[in-house]
Amino acid sequence: MKVAIIPARGGSKRIPRKNIKPFAGKPIIAHSIDAALRSALFDRIIVSTDDQEIAQVAQAFGAEIPFLRPPALADDFTGTNAVVKHAIQWLAQHGQAVNYACCIYATAPLLQAEHLREGYDKLLSSGRSFAFSVTSFSFPIQRALRVTPDGGVGAIFPEHIFTRSQDLEETYHDAGQFYWGRAAAFLNDELTFSPASVPVILPRHLVQDIDTPEDWRRAELLFQAWQMSGGAGA
Repeated sequence: MKVAIIPARGGSKRIPRKNIKPFAGKPIIAHSIDAALRSALFDRIIVSTDDQEIAQVAQAFGAEIPFLRPPALADDFTGTNAVVKHAIQWLAQHGQAVNYACCIYATAPLLQAEHLREGYDKLLSSGRSFAFSVTSFSFPIQRALRVTPDGGVGAIFPEHIFTRSQDLEETYHDAGQFYWGRAAAFLNDELTFSPASVPVILPRHLVQDIDTPEDWRRAELLFQAWQMSGGAGA
């Protein structure tokens, strides 16, 4: 069985009620649910939440809430893998063995169904434990700067401060959208950011992590620009 697991706890601090805050005409979590539905990959699309209101909203947009997440897994320190692992174990205890799971973030309105399908294909073809979304840094991290204690500026990698950007290795970061994995890999707490994973490289204009109000506004602008350019999901 292939299952999508969308973590969505109720206690977000920097953006209150972030997971169901309206984004482009509907609760932001609805965009993640919709992408999962459009991918036509999943036997079940489950939202793992501790919050009754989030549960009701998620159900209204097509997700299942077979359980409410235990309080011990809904604090500020619980990692994503623990939430996914709990969902896989709950399903197994109720007679449904999971073969592949995809953790999809609730605040990923730029997520595309085609990228979910690409991730699943790469997971299978690579033989690795995970496949997850990444995107490239827009500027070479080897030429990053720091503000020094006296208020000045210093190079973090002085040896590269005069290196041409085209001569530097391209680098990537987690896109914060989805994490495909074999159920056993989640259950065994294998490391995602490791050679056990294969990347699904996304264009930067479809990636925006949302942690602050500024991030939210930037995501709205990217979404609007994407729609104006003819983007409609896949």
